Amino acid sequence: MQRYESLPPQFYIQDLAAITGRVCELRVNPYQADADRAARSWFNQISVYDDRKKSKFLNYGKFDLFAALSFPDADSAHLETCIMFFFWAFSTDDLSDEGDLQSKPDAVQAGHDISVSVYTNPDGSRPKYPYAAMLYDLLTRFRGTSTIGAYNRFIKAFEAWSSSQVSQSRNRSQDRMPSVEEFILMRRATIGGALVEAMIEYSLDLDLPDVVFENPIIKAMSDATTDLMTWPNDLCSFNKEQADGDYQNLVFCIMHERDVGLQEAINILTEMLNQRVDDYINLKSQLPSFGADVDAELERYLHALENFTQGTVMWYYLSPRYFRGVDVTNREYLVVPLFEKGAF
Repeated sequence: MQRYESLPPQFYIQDLAAITGRVCELRVNPYQADADRAARSWFNQISVYDDRKKSKFLNYGKFDLFAALSFPDADSAHLETCIMFFFWAFSTDDLSDEGDLQSKPDAVQAGHDISVSVYTNPDGSRPKYPYAAMLYDLLTRFRGTSTIGAYNRFIKAFEAWSSSQVSQSRNRSQDRMPSVEEFILMRRATIGGALVEAMIEYSLDLDLPDVVFENPIIKAMSDATTDLMTWPNDLCSFNKEQADGDYQNLVFCIMHERDVGLQEAINILTEMLNQRVDDYINLKSQLPSFGADVDAELERYLHALENFTQGTVMWYYLSPRYFRGVDVTNREYLVVPLFEKGAF
């Protein structure tokens, strides 16, 4: 990707939270501190990082804030599980995004196979492999209160997410730039949108029948909210990823496919985001009825999904993971200095 080695010294991003905020409400969970203490106590017992790297992971990640913004109505015990979910998901994602396995698809596949054994052999012992051990603990808590349907949806989503990690690692190893359409489809899996949806069901102990999630309007709304989370992530994480020499980002895909510069690609993606909000509004107006009881549960689910979406976009700004040293108080026209290579 030699052509991307020379980028402008800065770029600007519009207020992405204002765009998604047209349909998504921002709220905060009051149990953040208590849930975070409990989740950190658990994570400290997992041998994922040495002390220095673990401190960086936790302090830069601000996963307690992420969970509080994204699961505002969860009780303390469920919020604790949601923070554990973020610890597991982000440490696993970082393993293939920026860790030793970044461009080693076979090694990523091996880790995936170990994790799969956690639910294909539920009576087995807790694995020693730390990433699989975290999943084991997470699923144990999930099964405690979730419906069978929500649990099965989580498992199906994990398989798609984990497989997408292998595909993304293979693209990196081959220095391959996917098309915009291909990348959008892949990112819906790598962002873990379906995992998030299952966690939302769990967080509120919702009871929704499978037929809801099989409906084409609900499926299309799911794709839309996943894109509303994913595209701002690619805009906000672009700087970090280019500094890491990672070109698996939708901004780079647009630059490559449309032969445009960085700022124009950012502007194109921002307009795509605006259009996606319009798509969601249109889809929501077409919601079918599944009966009074299911409709009431579905309304709670969709409101929670919108809360999660807005909390996620806001967390992108508030986490030093993406805007280290950048003042994000004025998001209307955020000027971002380009990070030097290797800055992270």
